[in-house]
Amino acid sequence: MITAPRALTGPEAHLSPDRTFARACTEQTATGAPESICDTGTAMPKPGELTFVAPRGAKKPPRHLADLTPAERKEAVVGAGEKAFRAKQLSQHYFARYAHDPEQWTDIPAGSRGRLQEALLPELMTVVRHLSTDEGTTRKTLWKLFDGTLVESVLMRYPDRVTMCISSQAGCGMNCPFCATGQAGLDRNLSTAEIVHQIVDGMRALRDGEVPGGPARLSNIVFMGMGEPLANYKRVVGAIRRLTDPEPDGLGLSQRGITVSTVGLVPAINRFSDEGFKCRLAISLHAPDDELRDTLVPVNTRWKVREVLDAGFEYAAKSGRRLSIEYALIRDINDQAWRGDRLGRLLKGRPVHVNLIPLNPTPGSKWTASRPEDEKAFVEAIAAHGVPVTIRDTRGQEIDGACGQLAATER
Repeated sequence: MITAPRALTGPEAHLSPDRTFARACTEQTATGAPESICDTGTAMPKPGELTFVAPRGAKKPPRHLADLTPAERKEAVVGAGEKAFRAKQLSQHYFARYAHDPEQWTDIPAGSRGRLQEALLPELMTVVRHLSTDEGTTRKTLWKLFDGTLVESVLMRYPDRVTMCISSQAGCGMNCPFCATGQAGLDRNLSTAEIVHQIVDGMRALRDGEVPGGPARLSNIVFMGMGEPLANYKRVVGAIRRLTDPEPDGLGLSQRGITVSTVGLVPAINRFSDEGFKCRLAISLHAPDDELRDTLVPVNTRWKVREVLDAGFEYAAKSGRRLSIEYALIRDINDQAWRGDRLGRLLKGRPVHVNLIPLNPTPGSKWTASRPEDEKAFVEAIAAHGVPVTIRDTRGQEIDGACGQLAATER
């Protein structure tokens, strides 16, 4: 097990939680890790280069209701010259009615609406386009943020459930070579409100019948879109709290319906575990051996497979939630049956479930999906150890469904 990062004192103490985490990342570098860490995030990263902190100097999104606690909302409303109870009214409109258009706030005087919108519900993001497939039950949205940055979300409606895949960063600093987002580098972190608004709009779309079939309310939210969620720890945790706060302070969802994915940032996993969350944790493993994972998931040069799994097992023990292992099957790279056997041995007897993901290739990439016979042999090798394993249903391939593809084509 890796040791916890030391507490920062003196001149380091002013660092934000995310920069404190980044300092811990650089201090706990494993043997063979790159000596430098990309700190700009604006240029195409070099192979193996990691960006733990978003570039400095980026404009901050405007303050939004979803960034604030109920008490902070009251302060903001009073600061705008309105009565404190207007904060509860705004929360009701946004979190319960999904209404951020002032024309819909009929219980608020017309003369107050403009001030309240400016203070607490500014426009954060606009839809560039929607793309649908699977007879309309899968809809991908490309968003333009206030500064022109692009991010994506995907709404997937099944007969018995609705899952929404959301982004936590614009771009990603983890530099996985088979991932379109990772190859583009990190632009910036999303704010708590920018994360939450993806879900609020998804819930509005379901209510209004824009995505046909199935339930009318979200069942599952997965932080598996653009970005490494635990590298944007503070805002992602803030978003989880807004999603699970009871209406109208939040959306009233259950932590048990939320999955947070990570490539394996061990200090952040440990922190998430210590803070008592009950979300499901998903580790994007993609290889059971350090030699290959160092290449496929460069953060493995910081924390090795066993360190990452140990942190995941600890989270499972504390949260009471089964750990998910995400594994993208890549032809002739990581899909050998012996690797399936090795993965099964690592996970045998543990509270885990393996999700195998047929790779959705990105344009011009050398990576492609496994052959059916290799996929079958890999599944059998894992299952032979009594480890639950399934092949994930892949949706949206004809609409650039893989993370980051649509934003890349728009650029």
